[in-house]
Amino acid sequence: MSLSFHKMHANGDDFVIVDSRNAGNSMTADIARRMGDRNRGVGFNQLAVVLDCDDADANVMFWNADGSTLDVCGSATRGVADMLMRESGMASIILRTNRGLLTCERTVTGTISVSMGEPLLGWADVPLTEEMDTAVLPLGGAPAACSMGNPHCTFFVEDLATIDIATLGPALETHPLFPLRTNVHFVQIIDRQHIRLRIWERWGGIPLGSGSCCCGAVVNGIRRGLLDNTVAVECDGGTVTVQWDGVGSVILTGPVLRVFSGTFAATRS
Repeated sequence: MSLSFHKMHANGDDFVIVDSRNAGNSMTADIARRMGDRNRGVGFNQLAVVLDCDDADANVMFWNADGSTLDVCGSATRGVADMLMRESGMASIILRTNRGLLTCERTVTGTISVSMGEPLLGWADVPLTEEMDTAVLPLGGAPAACSMGNPHCTFFVEDLATIDIATLGPALETHPLFPLRTNVHFVQIIDRQHIRLRIWERWGGIPLGSGSCCCGAVVNGIRRGLLDNTVAVECDGGTVTVQWDGVGSVILTGPVLRVFSGTFAATRS
């Protein structure tokens, strides 16, 4: 059996889309791991499997490169939306994910905007192992935490150049406070409408960007009174825009680009 796929990226945050509409879901943890292998497979930060859906334009399931699943991926959601809108000619679609129904739109500049849902701010929703104020965690550097369907921990620093992300990231990801591990953000505030963000991604290392991490970082900055409601988030691979009014859904907007399409040998010969 072979699987057709599309390789795309959002400012270097790369992902693979497998369109399984009208075909059934054949994705497994083993296939996801083999596809995600950057030496022996296709390679990706996340994998999106597109399925038929009764109450939305499509249902989307997400996988990490290690074969684990996640509820949402902002970059891959925008990629699926771009693909389906090009296919249908529509400027707006709705996708069902484990995060809920996400509305996606193509902007006048051609970028893709997705309503990522309301952030979860309670300690049990992140989740954390014990009750506490998620706006200021009892860790060195006093980070903030939230969930965008996956856990986020945000540190605000004076100079990103002084942060050893490869050392700090994995230690914080696996800190006992986070029973499901966590994405870790390091934010340098340029001004109230512009931040620089570097990321240690849960299960994934240091990516060029991450849609959900951009959302989580801005949410935590707004909660701390450090940022305005619309923020340009500059990652290693490029810039996206995140909007949050403090109560409703977080809006993520940025470019996506298809790189190539192909087939993957899902069964070993």
